Amino acid sequence: MRKQFLTTTAVLLLAMAGAAHAGMDEAKQFLDKEIGPLSTLTRADQEKEMQWFIDAAKPFKGMEIKVVSETLTTHEYESKVLAPAFTAITGIKITHDLIGEGDVIEKLQTQMQSKENIYDAYVNDSDLIGTHWRYKQARNLTDWMAGEGKDVTNPGLDIKDFIGTSFTTAPDGKLYQLPDQQFANLYWFRYDWFNDAKNKADFKAKYGYELGVPVNWSAYEDIAEFFTGRDVDGKKVFGHMDYGKKDPSLGWRFTDAWLSMAGNGDKGLPNGLPVDEWGIKVDKDSRPVGSCVARGGDTNGPAAVYSIEKYLKWLKDYAPPEAQGMTFSESGPVPSQGNVAQQIFWYTAFTADMVKDGLPVVNADGTPKWRMAPSPHGVYWKEGMKLGYQDVGSWTLMKSTPVDRAKAAWLYSQFVTSKTVDVKKSHVGLTFTRESTIQDKSFTERAPKLGGLIEFYRSPARVQWSPTGTNVPDYPKLAQLWWQAIGDAASGAKTPQQAMDSLCGEQEKVMQRLERAKVQGDIGPKLAEEHDINYWNADAVKNGHLAPQLKIANEKEKPVTVNYDELVKSWQKK
Repeated sequence: MRKQFLTTTAVLLLAMAGAAHAGMDEAKQFLDKEIGPLSTLTRADQEKEMQWFIDAAKPFKGMEIKVVSETLTTHEYESKVLAPAFTAITGIKITHDLIGEGDVIEKLQTQMQSKENIYDAYVNDSDLIGTHWRYKQARNLTDWMAGEGKDVTNPGLDIKDFIGTSFTTAPDGKLYQLPDQQFANLYWFRYDWFNDAKNKADFKAKYGYELGVPVNWSAYEDIAEFFTGRDVDGKKVFGHMDYGKKDPSLGWRFTDAWLSMAGNGDKGLPNGLPVDEWGIKVDKDSRPVGSCVARGGDTNGPAAVYSIEKYLKWLKDYAPPEAQGMTFSESGPVPSQGNVAQQIFWYTAFTADMVKDGLPVVNADGTPKWRMAPSPHGVYWKEGMKLGYQDVGSWTLMKSTPVDRAKAAWLYSQFVTSKTVDVKKSHVGLTFTRESTIQDKSFTERAPKLGGLIEFYRSPARVQWSPTGTNVPDYPKLAQLWWQAIGDAASGAKTPQQAMDSLCGEQEKVMQRLERAKVQGDIGPKLAEEHDINYWNADAVKNGHLAPQLKIANEKEKPVTVNYDELVKSWQKK
């Protein structure tokens, strides 16, 4: 009997050793075929990290885990390449669904309301940080990694290496989401046209200053006017590109920090305080107290209205006529067709599609004819404010997900963001989350073909681009109000002032309902008394703040441009 027991034990041990060995065999094949030299870790450290995943995953082997994200190149790579690799290496069967951004939010909302586990982990925008913190339905990852999830938290995760954790950290100092992909909303322009001798001379003769990257909206407007209708390379071109169809994507066009570029809200990074770029004001306890100027907010203040007026003017005067009827996805490819001089609102997620061989905007040697640069700012903008939007899709674990399933999903989320795979993933999707990846020599080599993307992410300017912040108490409910209000302004049904008055009023109705329902406890909205703009401006100035600013009589300030190459050099000196 004892002999039989020893034999059985030996067989089991051999089987376990074989299983572990098989996992490492799969890991080595993955590293050989998929990762190669594209990692910040040595091969030995890659294998060490893979062995940790193999060991940590043993209790969950055979489990079927479902995660979801929006359809984006980075997430397609995760779903089609990294998920099968993780399954082969660990034995945890991952289904990584790809659906529309709005659908991700809808599934998340349904899980929050029903408390039923729909997905074991979500990649959702960090724009929901204020929602997750106030509703307390997402696991706080700081405590999770130190407590319940400690045994499945990679010792090599290196949270400090992630560049976006300030966006996924709530006012309580806790991390609620782990960044998976990031891309910024920058200025895009035809570098070749801007450096053409005749274009430069003609611009200088007409406007009295050098053609270059616009620092402010006044210069952007001049450049848009200059190029619109101009004959360049044998065709008439446009000085601006945008979109204006009344569609949910029109909301992103504005919640993605358009008002901040104009100078709405207060100083502060990553978001203005006490008034953020949505115009929502919070008190000292981070409780939202209003959106309208009448309650100290800035959604319908002079800076916000100015931002809508400029958007409408430029769309009408300087963009292709069909742009007014386009959605976000329809307008995206237009600059690559070669008839647009600049775009003030351009996502770096488009980079991969804008550097393909054969495009009118790509040289024969594969280098782009265009560049990206920091966005110009409006007349109300002050130094110390954020200057644009950065999308940060982040892993989120809901409390309604059972612990064992959350642990298995957490392992997968760490695998796809690990130092072993991050450089390769970033080459595929060009959506950076790790400082070590941005600094990797492979991106130094590739930089000349990416139009300034690497230079921007390595620059000190990067910190001025951030997602929606913690002032927004319920992102899904409030974000959907924007496209309807802006759509009314775009169609001419309302003036910009009327549209923003309506928007701030609708936002406050949602806040009022949250306040009455007390669903967010002592960090939910608590609306302030109403006064006029002079009262709130004086109160802001007294307390060292800006918003709401009073209307500036002359909103056409002195135009300023900067030479792109000199700008990049100045970054490298810092």
